[in-house]
Amino acid sequence: MHETGAHKAVITRGERETLRTLAERVAALAARPGEAEKRRLWVRHNVLEPTRPLIFCDPENGWNEIITEDALQCGGELARSWEFILRKEIFWGEAMGDDKVVEPYFDIAYVHAESDWGMHEKRIGGADGGSYVWEAPLKTYADLGKLRFPQIAVDYEATDELLDQANEAFGDILRVRLGGRWWWSLGLTLTLANLRGLEQIMLDAYDCPEDLHRLMGILRDGALAKLDFLEEQGLLSLNTDTYVGSGGFGYTTELPQADFDGKKVRTLDMWGFCESQETITFSPQMFAEFVFPYQLPILERFGLNCYGCCEPLDKRWDVVKKTPRLRRVSVSPWADIADMAGKLGDQYIYSLKAHPSALAAPMLDAERVRAGLRKALESTRGCRVEIIMKDNHTIGNNPQNVTAWCQMAREEAEAIAC
Repeated sequence: MHETGAHKAVITRGERETLRTLAERVAALAARPGEAEKRRLWVRHNVLEPTRPLIFCDPENGWNEIITEDALQCGGELARSWEFILRKEIFWGEAMGDDKVVEPYFDIAYVHAESDWGMHEKRIGGADGGSYVWEAPLKTYADLGKLRFPQIAVDYEATDELLDQANEAFGDILRVRLGGRWWWSLGLTLTLANLRGLEQIMLDAYDCPEDLHRLMGILRDGALAKLDFLEEQGLLSLNTDTYVGSGGFGYTTELPQADFDGKKVRTLDMWGFCESQETITFSPQMFAEFVFPYQLPILERFGLNCYGCCEPLDKRWDVVKKTPRLRRVSVSPWADIADMAGKLGDQYIYSLKAHPSALAAPMLDAERVRAGLRKALESTRGCRVEIIMKDNHTIGNNPQNVTAWCQMAREEAEAIAC
């Protein structure tokens, strides 16, 4: 949640009572013995011990069809956003049926502003989360000199106000934590496409490859400068009990590093993440030339790494496997599942992405979903598998779709583990 400006809101007495009631429910769920068992299961999974396939479901935009506007009791923007977060945790704990751990804390992000690269794309459309096109600002490589590394400005006063409000509201029930959530990924190519245009970068690889290399070098250096700043300013947070990469959770005994002082988090104490969904039309050779070499210095900074999201990695694996300390690998619905099983084996986490369209219809096609899960799990026997449902734009306005999917995924996971 981007909380810039939200600190100006006032939480009323009634809203405070609503939030406290919800926080108490979250705390009670977090105290169940089963949460500790799920935590241990993720730890074993992340260090590549054999476990049953783990399951995680985040309906993303589908949450709006589970927790509807009229279900929210708070009226103010800030209280309403916190109510939404708490209700999501309650749904995960009471109804979802996956392996997400309900934790007894509430995270607050730094209030901050981040500048652009000296130029910014102009979006056309995109209202209410819909599709959009954009006008890329870098019309010519003669303008590369106009690019500037983005700068982060943290509003510490506003951040402290948010922390105070959360602690006053329910800090005696849930531990309020300050943490940095600074990036979607460090893959660089979303920024590349925004600056230059998706179609144009495909042409650039042929028409002006040296210029494309220069641009990728600038983006790499900007990302590294950002990491330097966040590390030096003490703005990083451990991600060993949160969602990492594009699926799964980061619980592990391998991070932070043995010499971590317990205070200032370094990138080496964290999970890192890169992907390159925007370049799926690049051949493996083009990916190896124009993308991965610029991601590699970024990935080298982190203690463990995740790679990939929706892009199929089966054709890129010979390049991607060069990622240092690679642990979690995304296997999208568009990848060759059996081929990736042979490539990953028991040496990496096989992050199996279920196709989100399964939940988009008003009624779940249970027979088809179960058959798909069973086939995928049979193809990945011997791998360290997690099954991830995400990227949902809709769940067919039927919350039972997600709970039914989780139940089927768990049944098939337990059956394959027997």
